[in-house]
Amino acid sequence: MGAAPAPHSTKQEKAAIRQVIADMEAAWNRGDFRGYMAGFLNPGIIFVSRGQFQRDWQGTLDHYVRDYGASPETRGTLHFCDIQIEMLAPDAAQLISRFHLAAKPGQSGINTRLMRKVKGHWVIALNHVSAFEPDAMHPAYCQAPASDR
Repeated sequence: MGAAPAPHSTKQEKAAIRQVIADMEAAWNRGDFRGYMAGFLNPGIIFVSRGQFQRDWQGTLDHYVRDYGASPETRGTLHFCDIQIEMLAPDAAQLISRFHLAAKPGQSGINTRLMRKVKGHWVIALNHVSAFEPDAMHPAYCQAPASDR
């Protein structure tokens, strides 16, 4: 890996990465699944979830549209919180965050992501999800801002 980025550029790069995540959240919440998927490396994204690997950007988009796209109720409201970013190189960062999808059934969990800067834009190259359905014993990690509820 290359030299560590300068402190001022680290702050700017982290802000740019946070903006990608905010844009993805906003796209999901307005039902724009293609906009949500714009945050992932296309076609090279690798998803790790439920003990499986998936290397299919288009298949993932199709899954989101099929399983979540019927209505705002099935799509739910997505919120990311507790975002932690560590710069690994000028073009690579590790992002760990919590998420909550307020839908029926709801889902909360942790994302571990490898972010890569490709052609000047940050994208998720590897996305690992550890999720669960919140209940009284295991409440949601984070909630959408009050204005979104």
